[in-house]
Parts: sequence; C-alpha cells; structure tokens
Amino acid sequence: LQTRMQSLRPEPAARYRNVLEALWRIARTEGVWRPMRGLNITATGAGPAHALYFACYEKLKKTLSDVIHAGGNSHVANGAAGCVATLLHDAAMNPAEVVKQRMQMYNSPYQRVTDCVRAVWRNEGAGAFYRSYTTQLTMNIPFQAIHFMTYEFLQEQLNPHRQYNPGSHVVSGACAGAVAAAATTPLDVCKTLLNTQESLALSSISGHITGMANAFRTVYQVGGLTAYFRGVQARVIYQMPSTAIAWSVYEFFKYILTKRQEERRAGK
Repeated sequence: LQTRMQSLRPEPAARYRNVLEALWRIARTEGVWRPMRGLNITATGAGPAHALYFACYEKLKKTLSDVIHAGGNSHVANGAAGCVATLLHDAAMNPAEVVKQRMQMYNSPYQRVTDCVRAVWRNEGAGAFYRSYTTQLTMNIPFQAIHFMTYEFLQEQLNPHRQYNPGSHVVSGACAGAVAAAATTPLDVCKTLLNTQESLALSSISGHITGMANAFRTVYQVGGLTAYFRGVQARVIYQMPSTAIAWSVYEFFKYILTKRQEERRAGK
C-alpha cells in the first residue's frame, strides 16, 4: 500500500484516497493476495539485515555509552549506534527493497522474484540494486537516530528499571516507529521513486532518475510540496506494528539469552 500510495503519477485505476480504500480496491480488483507481493524477498533480506543491525547497535551502544556517560544511558550514544547499524542493515536490505517495490507497482510485469532480478540486472545493470542506497541512508540514518532515541527515552519513562516488560517494549517500539516514520516520509517518497523508476514520472525528464537531488527535483516538479508526504498515513501504519514487533522479539531473545548466561555463571 505504501509503494502504491507514494506513486507520483498513478494510473487512474491506481489512485486511492486513503489506506482502507487502497486495500479494498487492490484486493477486489487484483486479488486478495496482491497486497502481500514482495513478502518472500523481504523475508529473505530481513534475516541477515536485522542480525547485523541489532548486533552492531547493541555493541556500539554499550561502547559509546561507557565513553560518553559511564554507567548510564546516553541518548547521543543510542542515536550514533543506530546510525552506524543502519549502514550495515541497508547494505543487506537495499536490493530486496528494489525488487519488492518493483513487484508492488500497479501492473507490474513481474510474476516472480527471479523474473524481476533478471530483468533489472539485464536492462539496468547491477548498480540499479543500489541506485537508492544513498537516499536510503539519508532517510534511514535520521529515521534510526529518531527511532532509537525515542525508544530509549520511552523505555526510561515506562520501564525505568529496564527489565523485560513486553507491554512497554511494544508501546515504546510502536510510538518510536510512528514518530520516525512521519518525520522521514519525504525521503521515503524519493527512495520509492528511485527504486521504481515510475514510468509516468520519468516522462517529465530524460533517462533514469539517478540520485537524491534528482529525485527531490522530480518529486517537486510532478506534485509540488504535498507530493513529499504522499503515503504518510500508510507509512506510519506500516512502521508502528513493524517496529513494535521488531523490538518485542529482540527484547525477548535478549532476555532469554541473558538469563541463560546468568544461569551458567551461577552454575560455575
């Protein structure tokens, strides 16, 4: 839904007023499973991407916190750790994002992930899978900085003793995702344009859209200032459960692994 609603010049049949209308019309005219397109490639990329992401974040958060505010929690350390972790996460995830968004476009010619990968590689080269990488980083670095700082701040308020508390992890994760998503929507619109190379938007320029500055200019030329916030509702609705699930699952496994380590030390 987010990919469709961020389209700058959608086909008449793919113009939606809100998220519910988009979901209803896509399911009714294109099939119930159409909104799930790209799930397999997203799942494939998400495993290694999130493993790198949280491992890097946890290590850097501790290291930087000890330097900046020994024995305490540092929002600067949290934000910096989130930014560095994003570099690794996006390097693993960006090709999957390109394929996913191409398959989610209206009248996408691709039936399978392999069809999309081969077509992009053959027609645009390997660089097409990383065409939006700098824009992705430009979006995700502030996104993750806001996300992690908001999450850690809310944890201080809702869970000051920092114990395993599923409710506080879900609420903090959802709120952090919503705030970060709303703030970075203009960058996400540009990233979607770079990934999809939307044909009707390309008609206003010559060739492919090849960089963040080019994408920003094109978005403004096509839709004005309001175009930068296309799909903001869908983006927030998408990010809230996504970040809530990610944090609750992460905190659960962190609790289990930490508990086992403590039990082993106690056994010794």
